[in-house]
Amino acid sequence: MGDRAYELGRPGSGKRRLKDLLVQKDNRFCADCGAPDPKWASANIGVFICLKCCGVHRSLGTHISKVLSVTLDEWSDDEIDAMVEVGGNSSANSIYEAFIPEGFRKPGPDASHEERSKYIRSKYELQEFLKPSLRITSISSGKSSLQSSFSTKIMDSFRSSKSHNSEGMVEFIGLLKVKVIKGTNLAIRDMLSSDPYVVLTLGQQTVQTTVVKSNLNPVWNEELMLSVPESFGPLKLRVFDHDTFSADDIMGEAEIDLQPLITSAMAFGDAGMFGNMQIGKWLKSHDNALIDDSTVNIVDGKVKQEVSLKLQNVESGELELELEWMPLDQ
Repeated sequence: MGDRAYELGRPGSGKRRLKDLLVQKDNRFCADCGAPDPKWASANIGVFICLKCCGVHRSLGTHISKVLSVTLDEWSDDEIDAMVEVGGNSSANSIYEAFIPEGFRKPGPDASHEERSKYIRSKYELQEFLKPSLRITSISSGKSSLQSSFSTKIMDSFRSSKSHNSEGMVEFIGLLKVKVIKGTNLAIRDMLSSDPYVVLTLGQQTVQTTVVKSNLNPVWNEELMLSVPESFGPLKLRVFDHDTFSADDIMGEAEIDLQPLITSAMAFGDAGMFGNMQIGKWLKSHDNALIDDSTVNIVDGKVKQEVSLKLQNVESGELELELEWMPLDQ
């Protein structure tokens, strides 16, 4: 089975699996520069990339990045399996870009070849943004074995700590504790103020905070718990104004990408074995609600992420939260 190949112009389960991965939101933009509609991929790294970045990847050599066309080349079962297991650009970047220095800017779609090349070599060849436990420091054994060892460590990081629990037909991989801290400058929905509360939705689960009366800058400091299914999507957040005699009014919404938190936590394993340190990052971009980059950290043996969001589809309002990943064995 492992050597069977698929050409994406022909029918077959391999073609469908790859195209299903490509249409995910995070895979519609190049993993390295953010250019829309990437048509190339690095099969052994597990990212979708644009034509310009593809040229740099090819110059690294196949021992670091094996570049294939999503539409023109043939893909083996093993190559497709590797792409699916990594899970796409957001998941891969949460590992490869975990330690981008503060203030460092990724190249954009219009970046020069020199800027693009320097970034991609730093990211994949020199492993400068990778967390230290995954870096390969010795290259005495040669290029092919170096990348084999590197790829094995990366793939193991995506597989590690995947303990499962089942409830009905849903497989759970862990628990998510969300501390809703406070809101700032929320929208007015009553005469002069609002009575806000926050609703969180993950899959089929919905939880909510208490109502804070007549306050546009409410402080909740409430902890809410959600089970994380194996096929998890974004954590959806909505703020409402409570009304006694009519339907509650919406006061904004936002989505939280859980990939950086969960992928980093699983890749690192038992957080209690390590001191306080940063292990991942969710980067602010034009297509998310982040106010600033959001880092994933080990704090006192727990994996946590502070998130500041600008509420969407509303005239004003910001929300501060803290996420904590909890393995099932806790």
